[in-house]
Amino acid sequence: MAKLSIKPLADRVLIEPMAAETKTASGLYIPDTAKEKPQKGKVVAVGPGTKDEKVTVKVGDTVLYGKYAGTDLKLDSTHYLMMRESDILAII
Repeated sequence: MAKLSIKPLADRVLIEPMAAETKTASGLYIPDTAKEKPQKGKVVAVGPGTKDEKVTVKVGDTVLYGKYAGTDLKLDSTHYLMMRESDILAII
């Protein structure tokens, strides 16, 4: 992975979403129009936190987040999500 030129501020976290499921458990293929928005991703950059709130996730963590969390970004043809750490539900 190339070095990112983006540095999140305060308690923000940059996440690379994992690919959406392409097949159901029974083996049926899911068309692009019916795919769920991914809710799992890998942390690729974290901000320094705020004076009251330290950031607890770190680069490399796999996290779960809400379906509508974050702001979509596209950097160097890769899609990312920028969100506050409070939008992250769990580290898995």
